[in-house]
Amino acid sequence: MAVVSSVIVPYASYLRVYEPLAAFPEPERGHWTRYAESGRTPDAQDELRRALADLVAVPPVAVPVHESGEAFVAEADGVVCVCPWRTRLRGWQALEGLAGQFPEPVLDALLPAVVRREAEADYARWRERNPDARPWILTSVWHIPVTWFTVFSDEEREYAPSKGASAPVLRYRTPMVQARRRLARALRTLREHIGEGPLTEGLVDVGRWLEEFHPRSLVELDYGGLVHAVAPRSLEADRSAADVAEGIAALRAGDESVAREAYSRFTERWRPVKERRMAN
Repeated sequence: MAVVSSVIVPYASYLRVYEPLAAFPEPERGHWTRYAESGRTPDAQDELRRALADLVAVPPVAVPVHESGEAFVAEADGVVCVCPWRTRLRGWQALEGLAGQFPEPVLDALLPAVVRREAEADYARWRERNPDARPWILTSVWHIPVTWFTVFSDEEREYAPSKGASAPVLRYRTPMVQARRRLARALRTLREHIGEGPLTEGLVDVGRWLEEFHPRSLVELDYGGLVHAVAPRSLEADRSAADVAEGIAALRAGDESVAREAYSRFTERWRPVKERRMAN
């Protein structure tokens, strides 16, 4: 049963890949074709609300028992593309990352050890049968990684202010070929002028993920629930992709001063949002 709620979950943003229907094997292609034709328009908030409802159950459900049949649908150059939710797979992967984020007593309070162990065992068995599986969606909480912005240009920014009960929307969309080209150029620039480090490692990880998908895919960065964590005026003025592009271009030109200024604007914009993660 779907969870119906007006609760707004303000902390998650997303990097998504929409693949053309031709990229999916049968019978999955048939499923997504029918899904796209149905006109369903699920919301990312719906998925988060369902996950939170599972966590407050007794005992809590760490990962959905069945994989989601939902997807986001978009059109790129006249081609219908879908982005499957794959909620179960992403739940397992999120569970893997929890260990380093919370002390053991806090983690036990959130998800009892026995629940985590059962989920981990289920994931191990599933991975044996699906060694090449990967998610179509990456999720970030309380910020957007600087590496995500490297694959977009400011001209691809789409902003729609809130109207009535509808939330504001801020997103970027670009063809996969552009995303890969920009990321490779950013990686080359950082390696030449800064060297190896967390930024280059992050770019490599995103690049490897993008390489898994069809070359005619569409890549989307969606601010998601973060639009509720930023003041409307600040959201409208947000030009994070432009700041990142300016910083990389300045590095390429050897102007470290301009690069530092651009990076400073980016970090100052996101610091108040990231600090909300530790708020009570």
